[in-house]
Amino acid sequence: MSFWENFKAAFRLCFIDDNRWEFILKGLGNTIIITLSALVIGIAIGIVVAIVRSTHDNIINEMAPGAGRFFLKAGNFLCNLYLTVIRGTPVVVQLLIMYFVILLFVRDGIVVAAITFGINSGAYVAEIVRGGIMSIDKGQFEAGRSLGFSYVSTMRYIIIPQTFKAVLPSLANEFIALLKETSVAGYVGIVDLTKAGDIIRGRTFQAFMPLIAVALVYLVLVIFFSKLVSALEKKLRAGDKKSGGSVK
Repeated sequence: MSFWENFKAAFRLCFIDDNRWEFILKGLGNTIIITLSALVIGIAIGIVVAIVRSTHDNIINEMAPGAGRFFLKAGNFLCNLYLTVIRGTPVVVQLLIMYFVILLFVRDGIVVAAITFGINSGAYVAEIVRGGIMSIDKGQFEAGRSLGFSYVSTMRYIIIPQTFKAVLPSLANEFIALLKETSVAGYVGIVDLTKAGDIIRGRTFQAFMPLIAVALVYLVLVIFFSKLVSALEKKLRAGDKKSGGSVK
């Protein structure tokens, strides 16, 4: 048989026979659901942790002894503990602990995976956002306070919007890393994209075709989301130029 005939035969065996392409489609759907859900959880956790840590670094020395200072120090301690534990242990170990120990009562593996990857991503998002907050000129804080804003309002309306523009490329890289990290979800029996390719390999004894297909799907997803983020960055820069022009 020629190379082309072998290729067509392998393709038919891996994807057409017994509708095995459905494994790839199902795995792709589960991967996207886990990634997007984890992204939302990670951003929510990351923003809270970043605000607590940056607030501690900015104003803890100015606070008088009392309940507020105590709770801020306690919150900062818990945030640092969270970052140390999450960033110091492999994500696959965290997934196994969550699935077999902490969330043993949750039967839906996709929910467990989304929570686990969200908690893991939150630690890295927190440091990205905190770096963005700390990079904002302190004059922005002072300007907000001089306008009558509270510290919380200043963070919400002035600092955080500027921070997101500054850290958007880093957040995009974290999202892409998160997308690829979900490939270990198969360790707890979830049919994600990688697991789907492995199932086909196990049933057909063909490794090249399904695994290359999985790699190509991941590549297409990464390129797509990279282009999407690039377009968003251009839109934000265009908005900044327009607002700057109107001020002049």
